[in-house]
Amino acid sequence: MSHRRRALVRGAVVSTLLALSVDVACAAAQPTDLGSLSLEDLTRVIVSSVTKAPEPLSKSPAAVFVISHDDIMRSGARNLPDILRLAPNLEVFQTSPSNYLITARGFSGNNAAQNFPNKLLVLIDGRSVYSPIFSGMYWDDQFVLPENIERIEVISGPGGALWGANAVNGVINIITRNAGDTQGGLLAVRVGNLESSAAVQYGGALGRDAHYRVYARQVRRRELDNAAGQPGRNGWNNPQVGFRVDWDASPRDGVMVQGDLHDGRTDQPGGPDARSTEADVLARWRHAISDTSDVQVQTYYDHVHRRSSSAGGSGFALDTLDLEVQHSLAVGRRQQWLWGLGDRIYRYDIKPRIGADSSLLWNPSSDTQHLANAFIQDQVAFNPQTQLTLGLKAEDDPYSGVSLMPNLRLSWRPGANTLLWAAASRAVRTPTPFDEDVIEKLGQVTFVTGNPQFKREKLTAYEAGWRGQVATRATVSVSLYYNVYDDLRTIELSPTGLPLVWGNGMEGHAYGVEAWGSYAVSDWWRLGAGINAQRQRLRFKPDASDLLGVSQAGDDPEYQGFLRSTMNLSDRWTLYADLRGVDALPNPKVPGYVELDMRLGWLVTDRLELSLSGYNLLKSWHQEYPSTDRIERSVSLDARLDF
Repeated sequence: MSHRRRALVRGAVVSTLLALSVDVACAAAQPTDLGSLSLEDLTRVIVSSVTKAPEPLSKSPAAVFVISHDDIMRSGARNLPDILRLAPNLEVFQTSPSNYLITARGFSGNNAAQNFPNKLLVLIDGRSVYSPIFSGMYWDDQFVLPENIERIEVISGPGGALWGANAVNGVINIITRNAGDTQGGLLAVRVGNLESSAAVQYGGALGRDAHYRVYARQVRRRELDNAAGQPGRNGWNNPQVGFRVDWDASPRDGVMVQGDLHDGRTDQPGGPDARSTEADVLARWRHAISDTSDVQVQTYYDHVHRRSSSAGGSGFALDTLDLEVQHSLAVGRRQQWLWGLGDRIYRYDIKPRIGADSSLLWNPSSDTQHLANAFIQDQVAFNPQTQLTLGLKAEDDPYSGVSLMPNLRLSWRPGANTLLWAAASRAVRTPTPFDEDVIEKLGQVTFVTGNPQFKREKLTAYEAGWRGQVATRATVSVSLYYNVYDDLRTIELSPTGLPLVWGNGMEGHAYGVEAWGSYAVSDWWRLGAGINAQRQRLRFKPDASDLLGVSQAGDDPEYQGFLRSTMNLSDRWTLYADLRGVDALPNPKVPGYVELDMRLGWLVTDRLELSLSGYNLLKSWHQEYPSTDRIERSVSLDARLDF
């Protein structure tokens, strides 16, 4: 995009953001007072992803944005990727009715280089949903009923010292609500031109100390046109059921068990379906040893089976069993220790196997692997205003051995309404079977192979931030970062030319700023705005092949911004609007765009809410990523009944 066109896009974003403002309503509840806004409010927002222990958001020394339950219900978003668009420190690209690419601080991947976003770790109640086969995410496998989400903590920046490898550029931690907070019945129905869905849920009590909920939902999304404007024949259908039980076994003990099962199908050109089945169950026990010490034990099992009938049943099955223990201990009034151990076992089976007539093979095609880890963290408060956090995680993966990921964070509160923080961290993206074991053929010619000498990708990050109350009704958060990368994945020539092999021939740095804020215009109207700007300066190493250019690491916008507003029009009517602008993608080129989402909610009774939502309202369609589907304008009518 030329400088003039880029300036026009930025100008359109800024001017429209300043001109527009309207935000949302609580579903089936009286609209909340929107006038209260201070850092004191942030002390009531608890986050656990920054230090792996509960702490107020106002004291968290990281670039963390919290999407609250209230935010989710007001937005009208019904799936995780669309909910994550609410986070200003994420980049979200929709590529088809069911698939999305999501990343933080760039590195969105490149389809031509078969390079996928692989530097963002995603957790659902502590269960990792990052793929250990390909690296990255299958977003069509992940669904949480919006009514059951307590909050989503989005950290941009490395989290390897606590969460391990692959938490390179960010961590998304989706935390669901206690079953005791979702009692009674719920019926939610959506009818729209692109999506129709229905969900039913019921929560009850099991005696005095235990509660449960069970749910079922079904969603159907219509096909989208492909990049050429032809029908994509990729409609998506995904039923899912699940449960959760919470038990206060004693004043010092809490137990939680939850599970989900879904079976998604995507239509494919010519008729056959692509299917994805996933089942998971998670159990957690928390025990307070004393007022200053507690222990947590968590385990989960996850089964994923993805296959396509259009390629002779090709696909993979993956079974994961994970166990982790962590212990927290307060030493005096100014020091907090946290340590933990964990082990994860993967068992995968990929088809077709070696010897089959296929373009994509694996050697070995099945394996069992272990991922062991240990971490320790020390938080020291020098005084009420200054705190130092030191952390280290060691992780032993089957391909690259032991990785050490240290973390140092310093925070200072010069006043009651201001937080300054700085951090230095190291994180890695460890090799997967796709990096070392894959074999891709073109006819009878082996075109690409994995590399048994593939190294872990490395990041050294330097960050600083400020979070403060700039006026009685306004708060702002600003974060700066400078990231140094080494051994990034590239496509390299072999000594004979072909086959091509995966290598680690790229290095460089990236820097940027993330800023967002909120302003309460009155007790019934609140505005929010944010901007994300980044630059990447990558280069090939002297011995690299320079194939496909540095854009194989990611095709990322340099700017994106939003303006969001919430209005309580009355005690029964609410209005929400979200205007977002995204700069052009550089290579391959995709035009920048500005789009608008809106929702009008009517609380008919205390138990029934109707709402009318519109998405991508400014244009009939736009494209968000190269060679992917056109994202069309959509409208939906929603009804939500509590019983």
